[in-house]
Amino acid sequence: MREPDRIIRMKTVLARTGLSRSTIYRKIAEGTFPAQLKISTQGSGWHESDINCWIADPTGWRPERGQ
Repeated sequence: MREPDRIIRMKTVLARTGLSRSTIYRKIAEGTFPAQLKISTQGSGWHESDINCWIADPTGWRPERGQ
């Protein structure tokens, strides 16, 4: 089971990864970037640990099974 960690929003993800918004959405569609979580009716974010894992190995990152 996942340990609780922070939810970060798009602005933080953009700053941490150096990617553009459109590149992030394209990579999500390709399955090469962590998918967003729905956190409210109009808001979404990412688990900070997922983004940290992607930053550590962007070319080798693959989604975990069961997500």
